Amino acid sequence: MRTPTGSPLARDAMAYVLAGGRGSRLAELTDNRAKPAVYFGGMSRIIDFALSNAINSGIRRIGVATQYKAHSLIRHMNRAWNFMRPERNESFDILPASQRISELLWYEGTADAVFQNIDIIASYSPKYMVILAGDHIYKMDYELMLQQHVNSGADVTVGCLVVPRKDATAFGVMHVDENDVITSFLEKPKDPPSIPGDPDHALASMGIYVFDTEFLFEQLRRDAAEPDSRRDFGGDIIPYIVKHGKAQAHRFTNSCIRAAEEIEEYWRDVGTVDAYFEANLDLTDTVPKLDMYDRDWPIWTDTVVAAPAKFVHDEEGRRGQAISSLISQDCIVSGALARRSLLFTGVKMGSFSSVNEAVILPYCNIGRNARLSRVVIDSSVRIPEGLVVGEDPELDARRFRRTDNGVCLITKPMIDRLNL
Repeated sequence: MRTPTGSPLARDAMAYVLAGGRGSRLAELTDNRAKPAVYFGGMSRIIDFALSNAINSGIRRIGVATQYKAHSLIRHMNRAWNFMRPERNESFDILPASQRISELLWYEGTADAVFQNIDIIASYSPKYMVILAGDHIYKMDYELMLQQHVNSGADVTVGCLVVPRKDATAFGVMHVDENDVITSFLEKPKDPPSIPGDPDHALASMGIYVFDTEFLFEQLRRDAAEPDSRRDFGGDIIPYIVKHGKAQAHRFTNSCIRAAEEIEEYWRDVGTVDAYFEANLDLTDTVPKLDMYDRDWPIWTDTVVAAPAKFVHDEEGRRGQAISSLISQDCIVSGALARRSLLFTGVKMGSFSSVNEAVILPYCNIGRNARLSRVVIDSSVRIPEGLVVGEDPELDARRFRRTDNGVCLITKPMIDRLNL
C-alpha cells in the first residue's frame, strides 16, 4: 500500500546506519578495522549490504555513524558511495564520533550515536527514520517495512527474524500478541518467549527500527536526560516504547528480497570467525543461498579498476584451475588449484599450491607448494612456500587462531612469528 499521493514512503525517509562497533568476536580480523569494514563475498564490505538495501529501497538520504578504528571504513565509503547528488535531493553523511555534545564523550551507545547528530538529521527534514545495523548480510526492501509502520500507526516498528526458540537466547527477543504488536522486549533472555501459536520459535530483533522522526527525537532527548540509561535502542529506547506506547513487529519474511533461485530468506550475523567463514562459503554453492548475481537488487560497492582474473599453465600437476569458487579481479592462479574458495581482489597463487574451503582477502600471495584447507587469510598476507595448514590440528592451533570448528584465521603477524 502506498501513501495517498502514490509516492514511495522511502522518499521521505532517512537511513541511519550504526557502524561503530568493533566486532571483537571476529578476533584479529577487526584489529585494524571495524566489523562493518570487513571484506565479504569477493568484492564487497559487510556494510555494503545495509547501504545497498537502502539505495535499492528508494532511500536517498543516508547517514553512517562510525567510531572504532574507522579509517578503512570511511575510506571505503568515500570511494564506493560518493555518487549521491545534493541537486537530486540526495545526501550521504559519514558521522564519526566527534564529541559534538560534550568534549568528554564519544558515542555511549546506539541511541546516543543518533542523539549526538540530531541537528544534522533535522537539517534534512526526513519524515521517517530507518535505523540500521551495519554488520549483517541480507537483502531487504525497507519500503515495505515503512508501509507497515505507517499503516499500523505504530510509534516504532522493529524488524524481526523467526528463529528456533533454543537459539533466541543470543538475541533481543520480542513477545507479541496475535497482531504482532510487541508486548515485551527482552535482551538475550534465558527463557525466550515463543510466537503465539508456534511454541518452538521466537521473534528475534534484527536491529532494524522505523520511527517517525519527531517521535524519535523526543525519545532520544528523554533518554539522554535519564542518568541510568545505557543510551541503547535495544536496552532502553525500545523497552520504554513497548511499555508506554505502541511497538509493532515487522517480520523479515514480509520484505526479504529473493531472486528466483533463492529458496529461503537469507540473513546472517557474521560476528564470529566460523560464521564469517560459512557465510562466505555459502556463495560457492551451485545454487547459493544468497544470490550475489541478482541484477534487480545489486550489492553496490567500490569499483576496482583492475585486470581480469587469469589462469595459467596447462600441464599435468601444474594446471591453473578453480572449482566451485569465486575468483575476483586481478587474481592470478598460476599452475594452482582453488576448490570451494573465495579469492578476493589481487590474490596470487603460485605453482603447485592448493586451497580448499578458503576465504582469502585482497592482495594475498600464496607461495609455491603451499597446501591450505579451511582457512581465512587476512589481507596482504604472504603465505610461505610449502606451508601446510588444515592437516595437523595441534600444530595449527599453536601457530594460528584455530576455531572450535577447525577454521584457521591467518594474519600477517602470525606468519611473521613462524620459524620456518
